[in-house]
Formats: sequence, structure tokens, C-alpha cells
Amino acid sequence: MNYALFDTPLGRCGIAWNAHGIAGVQLPEASDTATRAKLLDKFGEGGRGEAEPASPPQEVQHAIDGINELLRGQASDLSSVPLDMSGVPPFHRRVYEAVRAIPPGASLSYGEVAAKAEAPGAARAVGQAMRRNPFSILVPCHRVFAAGGKLGGYSAHGGLATKLRLLSMEAAAAEGAAALFEGDGVLPFDPAFALDYLRDADPALGRLIDTVGPFRMQIRRAPSIFIALAEAIVYQQLHAKAAASIFARLRALYPKAHQAPTAAQIIKTSDAKLRGAGLSQSKLLSIRDLARRDAAGEIPHLADINRLEDEAIIEKLTQVRGIGRWTVEMLLIFRLGRSDVLPLDDFGVRKGFGFAFKKNRGAPTKDEMEKRGRRWQPYRSVASWYLWRAADIATQRERVQKAQKPSAASDQKSQRRA
Repeated sequence: MNYALFDTPLGRCGIAWNAHGIAGVQLPEASDTATRAKLLDKFGEGGRGEAEPASPPQEVQHAIDGINELLRGQASDLSSVPLDMSGVPPFHRRVYEAVRAIPPGASLSYGEVAAKAEAPGAARAVGQAMRRNPFSILVPCHRVFAAGGKLGGYSAHGGLATKLRLLSMEAAAAEGAAALFEGDGVLPFDPAFALDYLRDADPALGRLIDTVGPFRMQIRRAPSIFIALAEAIVYQQLHAKAAASIFARLRALYPKAHQAPTAAQIIKTSDAKLRGAGLSQSKLLSIRDLARRDAAGEIPHLADINRLEDEAIIEKLTQVRGIGRWTVEMLLIFRLGRSDVLPLDDFGVRKGFGFAFKKNRGAPTKDEMEKRGRRWQPYRSVASWYLWRAADIATQRERVQKAQKPSAASDQKSQRRA
């Protein structure tokens, strides 16, 4: 038994294999260490043999490539990847084969899977098989729902939030949203040309680009502008993990949760249910206003928004309660891939600008940032990404300096004692 960790748009996953095929796939845990530990718990000592780290052979690499293609919203048929089901009970084997036949963007209920596995009425047993599925993604149990289209459970790290993210990636591509939400490194402009342009326009920024390295910004998919904005409202002023949990509970209120909530569903849902999902009163009012405006046709749809200029989009969307300029700028950069956005109110951009250009001569003003930013047009979004990285470097240096201060103070005490 061998294993390896590999990068995906979902995070760093693990895969184990032997001479008979793929023995299992581990979705990302909170850290690489946790992912490896979970994988070895299943396939290391105490599992199905002692797994050793190794470079994936061609067949396993083919499976890894296929998983990445699927998570990027590209066509990827994983149904023929050889799996080692020697340790899988016969009923579970039939269930997994039925689930492997569900195409991306489609779904079945537990009962429908039971019927295909020649065990009608065994929906509960199908649910148990899903919870014990060792072949995540390759056996796409995220495409299996409870009765009535309810989301059901998901045993991977992140729970419902991870299941919804997988479904959303697939649904966006299946519904044609990929044309507007090109994700995972695919941008509507040429990054290499943008970097050459910025180096020539601003040598100081060019030095920052060379220090940071390749431009690795990725665009996040979403089935609709409405859902992207609803998610932005939920995430405001919350830790990402807490916000993801609340947003997953909100979506789980509705059938086909990866396509929901729609504006009509939000409008029909009681305040008590929305608050029960974890929304504060302020965010509840913001999402209701967003839903009302979307139902009235005031929120541009995916097919329309790319015809609008950046400022026109900002003007339209900031009319929604709780949606400010910064929120729309983040949507323009990270959802729509707009190339020329400079978020002057962003703390990280300001900090990175000060680190790269001010050299501890005070905080930059908006006028200073806007003036220098004119050099970067039409690639201010790319420059902003590098300013965020500059802020990260500045923060790391601050931590190092803070850690060194106690030792410096103790050295001074030692010298005084001497």
C-alpha cells in the first residue's frame, strides 16, 4: 500500500493505492498533518496494511489529474478509474458502482440509489454506505441526497459546507456558469502579459512581483450573482470557518441546496428559520433586501453582468442593504476576474502599499494609492493581489521582530548583571 498527498482547488487531498487499484481518497482536513493522519488511520497500521509514501504511478496520476479537472469544472470521467474494493462489503460495492454512474451536475436520492443497487427500500443502508465511502470524489457520494431533495449528511471535513462546495463547482459548469466564472487559475486576461506590463510601468512593483513569485490568483465559481452576494453578506465580519458553517446551514434549508437559496425561496422562508441557521438580525435584513431586489430584476444575472462596466456594477449592487463598495470590488476581482480593480479601502492593500512603497513613512493616503495606481491600469487587480502578498510579508516580519524583542531585552538584563 502506498500513498501521496496532492493539491486540488478544494485543498490538499490524499490518495492511497496498491497493485489492485485506488484503495481510497482522503479529502482535505484542517492541515496536511491531519489529512495524512486520517489517511494513515484507514490504510496504515491498524487499517488495511502499512501504507508508505511514494510518487504516484501513471494510473494513479491519471486519477489525480481527473479529480483536479472535475474540481475545476471541466469534463472528467472518473467512472473507469480502477478501485480496490476487496475490503468493501458486497452491498456497499453495488451502491458505489451505482453512485459512480451519476454524472456531474446530476443527483440521486438514497432510495433511488438503493433501487439501482438492487435493494429497493434500503435507503437507510445506502446512507450508511455513503458515510463509510473510502473513495471520495471517485465514488461521488456528494451527489446523493436525502428524500425530497434535502441535502443529507457528509462525513468529510467541513461537512455540509464541503458537500455544497463540490456540488456548486459541478453545477456551475453544468449550467454554463463557467463562461463567466472561469475558476482555478483560468482568467479572462493573460497573466504573463499583465506581469510584463506592470514591471515596465512600475519597476518598484516589478521588484515586489519578483520577490513574491508567480501570480496564483484563482477565480471562485458560483451558480449566480445572487448566491455570491448572499455568501458575501454571511461572511462579513466573521471568521471564515464560522461563516462557512452558517452559509451551509442556510443552504441546507432548501432542496437541491447546491442551487439554492433562490430569491423566491428566501422570500418565502420565515425569519425564525433564517435566524435558526445562524444569521444575525442585520444579515437577515440584508439578505431579505437582496432577495427582494433580485426578484424584482434589480440584480444583474450572469448572462448580463459582463456587459456592464465595473463602476456600473458597483453602483447597482451597493444599493442593496449591507453591500458596500469593498464587497462589490471583491466580487469583481475574485468572482468575475475583472483585471482593473484597486480596492482603496482594503486594509491588506493599504498595508502592502505602505510596505512596498512608503518604507515606514506613515500610512498611505487614498490619493497616493490612486495616483500610483494609474501606472498599473488596466491591471490594477493584479497589482492588488501582489499588494496583499506584500501585506503577508510585512506581517511575517512583524512577528519575527516581536519574537526577537524578549530575547534582546533579556540580553540587556544579562549585560547589566555582568
